[in-house]
Amino acid sequence: MAQVLDSDLHIRRIDTYVDPTIPRERAIITHGHADHARSGHSKVLATPDTIAIMQTRYGKDCAGSFQPLQFGQPIQIDDVTITLYPAGHIMGSAQVLIEQDGQRVVVTGDYKRLPDKTAQPFELVTCDLLVTEATFGLPVFQHPHPSEEIARLLKSLSAHPDRAHVIGAYALGKAQRVISLLRDAGYDAPIYLHGAMQRLCDLYIERGIALGELHHATDATKAEMAGAIVIAPPSALKDRWSRRLPDPVLAMASGWMSVKQRARQRGIELPLVISDHVDWPELTQTVAETGAQTIWVTHGREDALVHWARQQGLAAEPLNIQGYEDEGEEQ
Repeated sequence: MAQVLDSDLHIRRIDTYVDPTIPRERAIITHGHADHARSGHSKVLATPDTIAIMQTRYGKDCAGSFQPLQFGQPIQIDDVTITLYPAGHIMGSAQVLIEQDGQRVVVTGDYKRLPDKTAQPFELVTCDLLVTEATFGLPVFQHPHPSEEIARLLKSLSAHPDRAHVIGAYALGKAQRVISLLRDAGYDAPIYLHGAMQRLCDLYIERGIALGELHHATDATKAEMAGAIVIAPPSALKDRWSRRLPDPVLAMASGWMSVKQRARQRGIELPLVISDHVDWPELTQTVAETGAQTIWVTHGREDALVHWARQQGLAAEPLNIQGYEDEGEEQ
């Protein structure tokens, strides 16, 4: 497999990198989170949604040129065929299928398998070599269904009608998903946003994802936000900005909220285990269902998945790529 892709996710035959962490001449970008989508590449191939996200975050000229590629539409570059398939992580997120000399290599990027109205649904892609993330690559990580966590949030809201519930959520992907989950649960009141959330929520709405009525939190009075839901970056939960909220219940939406110590360290009163990544059962299910005989594992918790894969008789190695964040999302 090394002749198709090396451990730096470099497709040697066409001198192209997948999610390079430094500027490159040619890059394929799986999704718009900053640890995968950097500015400064000369030529970028990505889904139209990912290109829109990059240009919204970094400016129209954040790459020398962009080439949009729709899901399921193969593109031939010399004797290498590239096809993008939905990863289910955030809007526009893609897995990259690389075909060369009869071999099939899939780089998943970050992915999740649960349905999500704010992301195109994950599609399983069979392959010979699977390069998979392992953000939650330990057997202890078995996430509850997000609808259960939203029900806990709404129950708390009902029990504390005079308190604002401020949810720490990453601005790209998580914020929009939490809003969508609330709407699915029947919550149709206005949701208040920290200013850092507005630009990307507007982009999601422009691209056809309904989020309901959203207001700027800074435009609302303290009385208006009593009993309301406010969404802000995790870093804003403890800064001066949150002090204007009425007796806020601090919540945070993250797969890491299953680790009670993390919630305590952040002073989180209402941890919401809502992850945009596969958990351990989904990871092992995906590895098995792709039919891949070689597994490369990245994103921090490689050892357990590598050990599990080797027990199944698969050739498995950790990649240890520097520059990818724990949750594939940035503060």
